[in-house]
Amino acid sequence: MKANTVNKSNSLLLLLTFFIIAEQRSSGLLTDTGIFPTLAQILKGNPSCAVKAAQVIAEIAKNEEMKKPCIDAGLVLALVPLLESTDQEMLLHAGRAIGHICYENSKYSISKEALSKTKVAEHLVKQLRRAENHQRIETIIEVLQMLAENDALKVQMVEAGVHEALSEILLRLQGSSQAEDLCSVKAASNLIVSLLLGDESMQKMFANGCGIIYQKVGTWLASNHPQLQLTGALAVANFARNDGNCVRMVQLGVVLQLLDLLEQHVDNGDVSVQHAALSALRNLAIPVANKVQMLEEGVAERIQMLLRSEMAPVQFKLLGTLRMLIDGQADTAEMLGQDPLLINRLVQWCDAQEHAGVRGEANRLLASLLRHSRSQEVVKAIQQAQGVKHLVSMTTSEHVIMQNEALIALAIASAINLVIKDSLKESRLVQSLHKLLQDECTGPEVKYNSMGLLCSLLNSGNFTLYFQPVVRLHPNNKVAAARLGGLFLSVR
Repeated sequence: MKANTVNKSNSLLLLLTFFIIAEQRSSGLLTDTGIFPTLAQILKGNPSCAVKAAQVIAEIAKNEEMKKPCIDAGLVLALVPLLESTDQEMLLHAGRAIGHICYENSKYSISKEALSKTKVAEHLVKQLRRAENHQRIETIIEVLQMLAENDALKVQMVEAGVHEALSEILLRLQGSSQAEDLCSVKAASNLIVSLLLGDESMQKMFANGCGIIYQKVGTWLASNHPQLQLTGALAVANFARNDGNCVRMVQLGVVLQLLDLLEQHVDNGDVSVQHAALSALRNLAIPVANKVQMLEEGVAERIQMLLRSEMAPVQFKLLGTLRMLIDGQADTAEMLGQDPLLINRLVQWCDAQEHAGVRGEANRLLASLLRHSRSQEVVKAIQQAQGVKHLVSMTTSEHVIMQNEALIALAIASAINLVIKDSLKESRLVQSLHKLLQDECTGPEVKYNSMGLLCSLLNSGNFTLYFQPVVRLHPNNKVAAARLGGLFLSVR
């Protein structure tokens, strides 16, 4: 009887291998053979064929159409116990099979349905806790990483304590310089970050600042291990997607830890670490309650050390962080707006043709300095650095938000400093405004702000304007149009 089972199993495996080689991987064809339930039986009760069965399943499951039949036949649950095997070949193929079944399976929404109703996450976390050699650790983490594409399974993993197991792995291996241990550290770190991408799993891991991962953040940020530093910074950046978390973390002192980390990487530092730390600071600066405390802790001054960076990702995040910090903070905007090093660097980056993101953020920060400071000295500093022309160019940006920011900044500048009028004339501002007002695709807010700027220019009494009456005004612009018309006639 036993021999018959083995022979039958081998025959079925040969049949499957034939289908694979022939690339006749029709789910209907294979399902009709009844092979999927038979494979589940082989995995559960036929150790001599289990390795080969797992290998074949791993190959079959590469095909999108094969994933659902594998789930329906219970192959994942049959494969999970095989991860306890001491046979490295069994461990390899069982892990690959589970991963391929689950990876990017959007067509049938697997994890959302079948897998989320199983205890696969719990089983895998148990195996991860028992794993001792790096091959088994990495195989299990790889499978968990694939499952972590689904938010429901992220939550299940956290509830099963996967983040605690990963933290223990990092603690155990962080002092090792062995290549295989470094790979395990990287794999564990990446899975932690993946779990933080889900809102519910992230909140469970934060636990109002009492979660084990957040408790480890300070240690990771202060370590000499670049991978742990990166993990710590990314953890803070992801925890900071929630305003309540942001306020709590600033209260707990994470800002100074991030600044200390950045200072380690100013010269020839790790770009990924700098980028992650700046992302964390930017997110932390979003709540109004945090801005004052972060400014008092010297964030605006200390991160300016990165102005000399030539790395576009760092430049981009630095500009965004500064812009977020000065939002509504007039004193800080006035101070930074008169810093010649900052202003000259901003003007230089406004011409960064090789990186549109840096160019856009530089322009936005320049406009923000004017909008939030409302200072004649800031207007003067930007004018002397030849930054006005960039704000004028910004009025024709493809992004509406940038157009409005530029128009408002220029209106404020022209209202508080008459000297800027000559710079505006040289930059052909009026022609740009005419173009915006004549374009039927221009949004009502942009037209409104354009006319507000024109009103500000006309108020000076010395700005020659050729206003073309063919402009079609949106109904929402009636008030501005009336103001503009009155001023226009008075100048005439």
